[in-house]
This record gives sequence, C-alpha cells and structure tokens, in this order.
Amino acid sequence: MTAIKHALQRDIFTPNDERLLSIVNVCKAGKKKKNCFLCATVTTERPVQVKVVKVKKSDKGDFYKRQIAWALRDLAVVDAKDAIKENPEFDLHFEKIYKWVASSTAEKNAFISCIWKLNQRYLRKKIDFVNVSSQLLEELPKVTEESVPSGENQSVTGGDEEAGDEYQELNAREEQDIEIMMEGCEYAISNAEAFAERLSRELQVLDGANIQSIMASEKQVNILMKLLDEALKEVDQIEFKLSSYEEMLQSVKEQMDQISESNHLIHLSNTNNVKLLSEIEFLVNHMDLAKGHIKALQDGDLAASRGIEACTNAADALLQCMNVALRPGHDMLLAVKQQQQRFGDLREHFARRLASHLNNVFVQQGHDQSSTLAQHSVELTLPNHHPFHRDLLRYAKLMEWLKSTDYGKYEGLTKNYMDYLSRLYEREIKDFFEVAKIKMTGTTKESKKFGLHGSSGKLTGSTSSLNKLSVQSSGNRRSQSSSLLDMGNMSASDLDVADRTKFDKIFEQVLSELEPLCLAEQDFISKFFKLQQHQSMPGSVTEADDPDGGTLSRQHNPGTPLPVSSEKDMIRQMMTKIFRCIEPELNNLIALGDKIDSFNSLYMLVKMSHHVWTAQNVDPASFLSTTLGNVLVTVKRNFDKCISNQIRQMEEVKISKKSKVGILPFVAEFEEFAGLAESIFKNAERRGDLDKAYTKLIRGVFVNVEKVANESQKTPRDVVMMENFHHIFATLSRLKISCLEAEKKEAKQKYTDHLQSYVIYSLGQPLEKLNHFFEGVEARVAQGIREEEVSYQLAFNKQELRKVIKEYPGKEVKKGLDNLYKKVDKHLCEEENLLQVVWHSMQDEFIRQYKHFEGLIARCYPGSGVTMEFTIQDILDYCSSIAQSH
Repeated sequence: MTAIKHALQRDIFTPNDERLLSIVNVCKAGKKKKNCFLCATVTTERPVQVKVVKVKKSDKGDFYKRQIAWALRDLAVVDAKDAIKENPEFDLHFEKIYKWVASSTAEKNAFISCIWKLNQRYLRKKIDFVNVSSQLLEELPKVTEESVPSGENQSVTGGDEEAGDEYQELNAREEQDIEIMMEGCEYAISNAEAFAERLSRELQVLDGANIQSIMASEKQVNILMKLLDEALKEVDQIEFKLSSYEEMLQSVKEQMDQISESNHLIHLSNTNNVKLLSEIEFLVNHMDLAKGHIKALQDGDLAASRGIEACTNAADALLQCMNVALRPGHDMLLAVKQQQQRFGDLREHFARRLASHLNNVFVQQGHDQSSTLAQHSVELTLPNHHPFHRDLLRYAKLMEWLKSTDYGKYEGLTKNYMDYLSRLYEREIKDFFEVAKIKMTGTTKESKKFGLHGSSGKLTGSTSSLNKLSVQSSGNRRSQSSSLLDMGNMSASDLDVADRTKFDKIFEQVLSELEPLCLAEQDFISKFFKLQQHQSMPGSVTEADDPDGGTLSRQHNPGTPLPVSSEKDMIRQMMTKIFRCIEPELNNLIALGDKIDSFNSLYMLVKMSHHVWTAQNVDPASFLSTTLGNVLVTVKRNFDKCISNQIRQMEEVKISKKSKVGILPFVAEFEEFAGLAESIFKNAERRGDLDKAYTKLIRGVFVNVEKVANESQKTPRDVVMMENFHHIFATLSRLKISCLEAEKKEAKQKYTDHLQSYVIYSLGQPLEKLNHFFEGVEARVAQGIREEEVSYQLAFNKQELRKVIKEYPGKEVKKGLDNLYKKVDKHLCEEENLLQVVWHSMQDEFIRQYKHFEGLIARCYPGSGVTMEFTIQDILDYCSSIAQSH
C-alpha cells in the first residue's frame, strides 16, 4: 500500500500541487469487484482545498488515472455502517449516496479518521459521522502544516508512526560504516552471535556515555525545554490569530457573496428592462397607425385621385399593422387587444365605405353607358368601355386590400358588378346584333336614322320578317335550282356574289367588335378583382351549369380567398355571367345567315375558325375561346347540314322526259360550291373540314350522275355520263383541289370510256349491212375456218361481198355521216361544247373500221380485186365538209 501511495503521489497529485494524506482500496457495493482508490488530498497553495479523489487503474496499462473528485465541503454524511463490529462497508453522502466496500476495516477506519480531522482543521463544518466509533473521533493535538516536513508526505494523523513502519534503505555512509565495523571483527560473518554480543556491549557503553552526557548537560536541557514551551505558546497565539483572521475572512467572504448575488440581480433586472423596452418598441413600431391614415380611412374622399391614393396608403398601413407577427404572449396584453379591436373597427368601417362607393360607381356606369347606346346603334360598332375601366382601375389596390381583409364584401362587390354590367352589356349587344341583322337582310328600322337603303318600317316584329325573308331566299334558291333542270347550267348571279360578300364583311365586323370587347373586359376583371387569368393546365377545374346560363366552379368556403385554379375559374364564371347573351345572339345571327343562303356557312366556318384559333393562342381556357368554340360547333353543324342538303337535292333531282339532259344542275352547283369554297378557304385553318365535304359531295355527284344517266330516255346514257364527267374533270382540273386528285382521274376515265362507247355505238349505224357482213366473216374465222377459205362460204363469197359494197358508194356514206352528225348534235348540249370532240373521235373510229374492213378483205379474199368504193381521203373530206356545213 505504501508503494502505491508513493506512486499515486508522484504520478497524479504532485503535478497538480496536491498532497496525498490518506488512501483506502475500495470497490462499489453490490457490483462486480472493480477495485479503485479513494484518496484524501489537500492543495499545497493557499487557500487550501480539501478533496476526496477517486483513482482507478487504467484498462490499457499499469498506470493510474484520476477519475472523479469531490470537494470535502460537499460531503454531508459519513456512514460507517457499524460502530461496534468490524465492517468494511461505508457510505459517503455527496450530491448522491456512494456505497463502498473497503479492502479491510483498518484502511476504512484510517480513512474515516483522516476525513474527520481534515474537517476539524480546514472546514469547521458539521459533517455527520454516523455509526463511527468514538475512538476514531478523538481530537489529537493540532499540527500545523508547517510542522510537517515538506519533503516527506506524512499524514496529519501521526505520520511518524507510519514512517516507522516504512522500510528505509541504507545510504552510502551507513553502508561504509557497517563495512568498517565488520572488517574490524573478522569473525562477524562466521560467528554472528559473538558479533551481535560485541555490538550490544558497545551499544551499552555508548548509551552510558550518552546518559552521562545528558546528565552533564541538564542545564542546557532545561533551557531548551523552556524555549520549547515559549515556542508552543507563540504557536498557540499564532493559531488563535489565524483563527480570528479566518473568521474575519469568512465574514468578508459572506459579504462578497452577497455583493456578487446583488450584482447578479442588478444585471438580471437591467437585462429584463432592455428586453421589455425592446418588446414595447416592437409593439409601438408595428402596431401604431398614423393619425393621417386613420383620418383617410374614416373620411377620405374616394372620388378624387388624391383621396384614393391616401386611402390606399392608409389601407396598406392598416393591413401591415393587423398582419404583424406577434411574439408569444403579446396577444394577452390588454393594450394589444384594444389596438387590434380598434384596427378591426377601422377595417370594417372602411370596407363598408369602399363597397358602398364602388356600388354607386357601378350603377352610375350603367346610366352613363345607356345614354351612348343610340349613337353607337346607327353603326355596326360596340360602345367603348375603356374610360370606365380606366376610372375603376384606380381602385384596384383597394380591391386587393378588400379581398385579403374582408372577402365577404369583396364577393358582394363582384356579384353586384356582374349584375349591373350583365344588364348593360345585354342591351348593347342585342342592339348591336339587331343592326347586324338589318344590314344583312337589307330591312331597316328607320332608314334615315341608320343610313340604309330600303323601305322604312318599324323594328317591331323584325325577327318574324327576317324569318320570312330567309324562307323566301331559300325558296328562291330552290326555284333557281329547279330552273337549272330545265334551262341547263347557270352561274351564280352578281347579286348573289354581292350579297355573300356583304354578309362576309358584316359577320367579320361582328366578330371583330366582340373580340376586343371580351378581351378588354376579361383583362379589366383580372386587374381590378386581382384574379389570375393565365392557366397552365386548361380544364383542371370542374364546372357545372349555372341556372343563369353560366358556369360555376367547385364550391369554396365563403369569406375565404380562392386558390389560383379557382380564381381562373372565377374569371370564366364572371365573363359568362356578364356576356351571357353573346352565344345566343351569335347562334341567332348564324341561323339567319344560314337561312339567307346556305353557302354563308362556308364564310362563317372560315371566319369563326380563324377567330377561335386566335383566341386559343391568347388563352385556350378564356371565356372568348370557350364561347367562340361553342359557336364554332354550331357553324360546323350548319356547314355539315349544307353538305347533306346538297347531297339530298342530288338524290331528289328529276329530269325532263321531253328535253335533252345536258349538264345536270347538281354538277353545276358542285362547280359553284367548289369555286366559292376555294376562294373562301384559301389559307384557312379548317381546310380539313372542306376536304371531307368535297369527298362526300363528289361521291354523291358520281353516284347521282350515273343514276340520272340510267333513267334518261331522251338523251343516251353515254352522252349524259360523258358530258357531266367531262364537266367535272374540267372543274377539278381548273380548281386544282389536291384532295380530289383521285376523283379527277376517275372522272377523266369515265368521260373517256363513255365517249368511246358512244362513238362505237353511233358508228355502227351508217354502214350497218357492211358491219353485219364482216361480223359474220369474223364469226366463221372464230369457229375455226381458215381466213382464205371464208370466200368459199355461200353467204360470204366474193359476189355477196361485192353486192354489200355496192350498197355503200361514197355518196351514201357521206349522207350517212351527215345524218350521224345531225343526230349527235341533237344528243349533245351546247354548254359543254363537245360536238367537235365527239365528231373527231367518230372520224378516227370510222377510219379505224375502214382499215379493219380492208384488212379482212385482203386476208379473206386475196387476189379478188374487191375494194371499197370510197377511200380514207374521201372519209376525211366528207367529215370536214359536214362539219363546215353545220
């Protein structure tokens, strides 16, 4: 244990300027035996600090390390467990209870005794020693630290006794003296008893000499003892003074502790005051509204620009004060609650004033705009709402404020705006469309007032008069078609072209007036009501039908601002409510145009498609795009109906039994339709719809031309087919319609086939007997008779051939061709001008037959010398002469 004590002093405590006074080997009670040492130490410097240190052997080597230290002043109780029986267990009560088991009872008692004496010497504190033997607590004479040699680590509890127990090595001088002594006595090693006896005798001699010397110096001893007594008295006096000094210092220490605590409280109070000032400044800076702002909110002039600006700034300041992020606990302050209540009252008062003023502005706008309707109604223009929008946009920031602070009043203003403006726009748009209808039909309400040609009359019952006019126009169109059946092909009159051009211009002007009106109103609604009008994903908001004719977005909680997608839907809802009459009026105008002339649907389809395409490029989900898209569906249906009507009229056509057919009326109408459509649909967006219509129409034309040809009695079928398909081919070639290239080729083929069929059929009559004779010859050859043996057949010998040839001299041939020319002339119509084409084809076919007959004569009647009585040149002369004579 002594070696361990020295090692701990050297390695652990000396580097920290501490002295080890007592040590005990312990382990924790109730756990595995992990030994450690509890050490009682004091510092070498003043003020002296007494500690209990726990030292543990390191797991990585044989050295010791300092694990934990407790100040002795923190020790409350020392429990030795049993004061009578030997028990190695003991407890030390610091901030918590530590239970230890010493390696021996003696070590435990020595350590507890050291703790008791350190407490008496340095702390003078009441530490409770429980279950400790009274013998251990007996107070020994006080020993000052100065009395302990600094070079030796002796215990306060009587280090001399411990030192006597310690083993001390001989120094060099002692070893030398022993060697000299042993050399003087040669038998010291061989006879130890004799050597010891000799040493004993010499020691007795020395003791006697010492006693004599002491007795001789008794006087000096008495003097020394007196000096020692005086020294002890001085030490007692010094200790008394030190104790008094220590008591005085303890009092000073207590006063300093009180001063320190007082300073801490002052610092804490200052810190709290600074924080309180910061909180008050925060509330004053963020929740104080200037008097000027309060006055503007209460009495500001909302009609003047300067008043609007002042109210806007005041409203923004109020909103900032109301939306300030209060810190925890602020909302519990009475002043904050009162200020918030005041802000709420100001907000409610100003919101009522603002809503009332804007409602009055909406009403006044309706009255002002009504006074301008008369002057706009004389022309096909809509009133300009820009001044009204410009005036209202001054309140846009206030509307944004109202939207964020009082959404209920904001919704009320929105509804009132829609109600007032929908009635105003309804009057304007209906008057506008009435003017458009009058200009389309040529009827007037008051000719001088509107500056239109036509008889004057009242507008009362104008809708019925327009319907009568449209019925008359369609009837005129049907009568015109029926006259075409009797009179042949007729082109569209200049009047029809003028009417259609006028209708096209009027319809374009209607759309051109509506488009900027709707866009301007939508842009104003977005800016004034602070709504997002651009939508990244169109159609993401579901819609339902509004009983008033509009659409309603999904329901939201009243008084709560809408999300972005609902705001986009709200713009569409407002536009639908405000302009609810546009779509019905457009549909009525389209129906009127279709009744005036079904071909007007072509103009409307192109114009409407272009405006829809333009609107969708701006905003695919806008009200204008949606409305024009719906109307475009109606126009497309009318266009499809126009195509279906034309096909039905083709199927219902009846031809005259007394006159030749010529060019069928629906073929002429197809030419008119195609020419008109190509001029209208040039560079149009809906070319695909026209191509589909072309395909349906041309199929109907092909089928019904063949049907009429089959039913024709006056005109041969081939002539009807030839003339009409030639007309169709010429039309398609002239118009160059790319989607009908296959039909153009088919029409050409049908024209060519039926021309050839008609020529062959017609040429069989002028040389009828000759044709029959050579048909019989070819039949015999086909039966297997050799060509050179045909002349031996009784019915086909040379005499029969000469007899047949003699019946067709040149004069008869010319006469037959002349009759044929006249017959063909009767079959063909003048409009198509195919007579010379057919006659030239007949000439070529006749020459081909002539050569065929001569070939048969040369092969079947070789060397007979039989020839035709006219030549090819004669045929050419006959045909030319006949053509010129007619």
